[in-house]
Amino acid sequence: QVQLVESGGGLVQAGGSLRLSCAASGRTFSNYVMGWFRQARRYEREFVASISGSGGSTTYADSVKGRFTISRDNAKNTVYLQMNSLKPEDTAVYYCAAKRAFTSWNEADYWGQGTQVTVSS
Repeated sequence: QVQLVESGGGLVQAGGSLRLSCAASGRTFSNYVMGWFRQARRYEREFVASISGSGGSTTYADSVKGRFTISRDNAKNTVYLQMNSLKPEDTAVYYCAAKRAFTSWNEADYWGQGTQVTVSS
């Protein structure tokens, strides 16, 4: 069993930065691909970024490429999302998720409870 706990959300002005963290319990953290998703009010949840178990491969949604960076520290069982040049449209609840390699995010094993990010214009 793995528990995911996000932190680092908050209110920031447009153009500002935030770093989200997702701490995972359990001893098999490096076995999981980690991802960040977000869901804005009245919108469906959308993929933001993912990182392989080793940290050697990353993927980003086009809407955040060049502004967001996903990283992980397997020694600390933590995945991060550095968000720069934030825009009001980045406002959402951000969730981290864990899945095994070669499975889809629809089959993700674990989800966090979410952290609110609000970007003011």
